[in-house]
Amino acid sequence: MPMLKDPSKKYRAFPPVHLPDRQWPSKTITKAPRWLSTDLRDGNQSLVDPMNGDEKWQYFKMLCELGYKEIEVSFPSASQTDFDFTRRLIETPGVVPDDVYLQVLSPCREDLIRRTVESVKGAKNAIIHIYLATSECFRRIVFGFTEEESIELATKCAKLVRSLTKDDPSQQGTNWSFEFSPETFSDTGTDFAIKICEAVKAAWEPTAENPIIFNLPATVEMATPNVYADQIEYFSRNISEREKICISLHPHNDRGCAVAAAELAQMAGADRVEGCLFGNGERTGNVDLVTLALNLYTQGITPNIDFSDLQRVIGVVEICNKIPVHPRAPYGGSLVVCAFSGSHQDAIKKGFQLRQQENKEYDDYWQVPYLPLDPKDIGRDYQAVIRVNSQSGKGGAAWIIQQYLYLDLPRGLQVEFSRTVQKVADERSRELLPVEITDLFEQTYFLKENPRFSLVDYEIKPDRSQSPAPPAAGKTQDTRNLRRVFDGVISVGGKEYKLSGRGNGPISSLANALRSVGVDLEVNDYKEHSIGRGRDVKAATYIECTAAGSNQKVWGVGIHEDVVLSSLHAMLSAASNFVVSRPGSPQLSRPSAPAADGQGEVNPELQPSTNGTAKKGDLISALDAQADEM
Repeated sequence: MPMLKDPSKKYRAFPPVHLPDRQWPSKTITKAPRWLSTDLRDGNQSLVDPMNGDEKWQYFKMLCELGYKEIEVSFPSASQTDFDFTRRLIETPGVVPDDVYLQVLSPCREDLIRRTVESVKGAKNAIIHIYLATSECFRRIVFGFTEEESIELATKCAKLVRSLTKDDPSQQGTNWSFEFSPETFSDTGTDFAIKICEAVKAAWEPTAENPIIFNLPATVEMATPNVYADQIEYFSRNISEREKICISLHPHNDRGCAVAAAELAQMAGADRVEGCLFGNGERTGNVDLVTLALNLYTQGITPNIDFSDLQRVIGVVEICNKIPVHPRAPYGGSLVVCAFSGSHQDAIKKGFQLRQQENKEYDDYWQVPYLPLDPKDIGRDYQAVIRVNSQSGKGGAAWIIQQYLYLDLPRGLQVEFSRTVQKVADERSRELLPVEITDLFEQTYFLKENPRFSLVDYEIKPDRSQSPAPPAAGKTQDTRNLRRVFDGVISVGGKEYKLSGRGNGPISSLANALRSVGVDLEVNDYKEHSIGRGRDVKAATYIECTAAGSNQKVWGVGIHEDVVLSSLHAMLSAASNFVVSRPGSPQLSRPSAPAADGQGEVNPELQPSTNGTAKKGDLISALDAQADEM
């Protein structure tokens, strides 16, 4: 394959700004900027199918509800649709809040400026925004202008806007503001940008109470964000009458750095930011106002914009723009507060658990691994934070179980259950839904129904046969240190069997009773916790067992209002998993005789609820049949 020419030879590095004493690197953002949403103008112009009047109407109302006070609503001279939409806003009572400014845009052409001013006649608050490209590239290639001709045109148009607005006695019912954009500012010599803005300022004559807005756009992002910040600081330090000026930013995203450029430029002295929700705009888009606003939250600064129901905002944007919000878009993406990775899931789970243990309130300092923003602040549910697929580890499934079933699984059980989840996810080749994971857990550990070992009746009593001595006269025998006896009825495959066993407590006595029928388990670990509070509290019990003569482990889970019953159910759950033929669980073996230690025995006497008689062989056959069905 022939060697291609190096395309880098066609390009030149962007020249840096000479600002050796730059101050912005040591600054921080301490407050929200003035926001200008240009979704209805710049954003709308970039759409394959521009919004119709009703869609723009819905979008405008949403922007007002979110808290935007300055909204660029149209390019009125560009189309009758835009002009009519602007008039509809003004002429419909109660639609535009009293503190919201309608901004309209026009190029530096007299006829278009007149049309633009006419579109907002009668508005309570209006901003007339005119622009002129000032870079050498545009002056030479597009307009054929000299610097002096550009200044002359910009000054002439500023005076025209003034004569049609604040100097016109018939327009005194409107609070007029004026904005001038030296378009392509980022590619304009900064000294020339200052020179043309000084001339426009002199023509408009702003005041500190009603400053002129100089919008300094990165119309095309051409350098790293620090260069844009240098340009803004240089402009801010060298423009005269700074107190009469609002420096506004309009960063585009050609290099993918618009958010960074906007944040650094605010540190450099900018007062205002123009952009679109989720970064819509021509080419690679405008700066993303959602990201900028929510970035402020993570620094302890209120953005003065309400994104507490971000999903609703996404819905309106997607319907009106016909462009989906990317699943990985910052904050708004459907996957950005979700974790599939096992290590991420485990860290997030531990973060939430620690908040619960420390009784953290909603307003307490937020610190959870991998989550810079509390999902609830944007209307997300904690239950959607962790999602499980075949790549997920133990923490993901454990989180789902904790959120939906309120069970805090021991680490060993997390590991065991995660294998089951991964196997099913692999088989289905997709993410498992929370309801599927909870159903799988309940089935695996027999929380709703246990067809193999079901406790029908039981009694736990002291083993008085081993009492060392009768009690003294007039005293009650002390049974605290006596062993315990399990006497109970267990249903297997619809048949009931009496079992009996002795042990140190309820669990060991039941284990010995099960040993008499070939279910030989040693209890390795036992944990329990409460579910809920008050009178409705339940006990959750987790038991890890090892099969005799094997290193294979099985887990059982029990839930009941009675702590003892919860532990017995957990033991039967483990016994059932002992029977089930699946990886990690031994097969049931048939004993030829009762347990050697004589601590467990089977009683063939049948309970009245069944018909016929049952022997130990029947029980073993029933258990084997149950295992074969799995």
